Amino acid sequence: MFTTAALAETAALVGDPGRAAMLMALMDGRALTAAELARVAGITPQTASGHLARLTTAGLLSRHCQGRHHYHRLASPAVAHMLETIMEASAAGQALRPQRAVVTGPRDKAMRAARTCYDHLAGQLGVRLAEALGERGYVELSDEGGAVTETGMEFFRSFGLDLGPAPARVYCRPCLDWSERRLHIGGTLGAKLAARCFALNWIRRNSESRAVTVTPAGQRGFRETLDI
Repeated sequence: MFTTAALAETAALVGDPGRAAMLMALMDGRALTAAELARVAGITPQTASGHLARLTTAGLLSRHCQGRHHYHRLASPAVAHMLETIMEASAAGQALRPQRAVVTGPRDKAMRAARTCYDHLAGQLGVRLAEALGERGYVELSDEGGAVTETGMEFFRSFGLDLGPAPARVYCRPCLDWSERRLHIGGTLGAKLAARCFALNWIRRNSESRAVTVTPAGQRGFRETLDI
């Protein structure tokens, strides 16, 4: 329920320069660590942790834990819309200060473009694949979990995937991408997708790293199948 006290509390949270800088850094949809957000805000990690705890408690941020790493992102599109509106109002009549760029993941272009994450696809290709499957309603993916829809089951069978039972592993698991800081598809489905793309010669392994190369056949296949 809306109250003036809640409005004042939210305004106070966003109004702190350090917290504002961290929120701005998350406007591109990525999930970042406390250390990365501390650097972009120019504050100590300890101070950043305190700020992030307050923003999470207030419902402005959500925290995603993967292994020993904790990532933070905007809690909802409503938060992003609120920040965009504040930015538009505050920018009237004055130039916005440039934000410090946050560089995540490997600097090697090939690794950033496409690579394997254990047995599934990651990097820009893996994230775009997950987004395309979600946009078409084939999978439902969130920080909490993943699922394949009935339409998705039909698509994956037509794509040549054997979708038999897989009791030993989570079938469709969200995996936060190291470089893109967006979700790609892990679990059994992610492994089967990668294996099928290798079998179709859409991607080839790099003998010196986990990077994979999209072949000319893959460029056509990804574009015609999922408009990637």
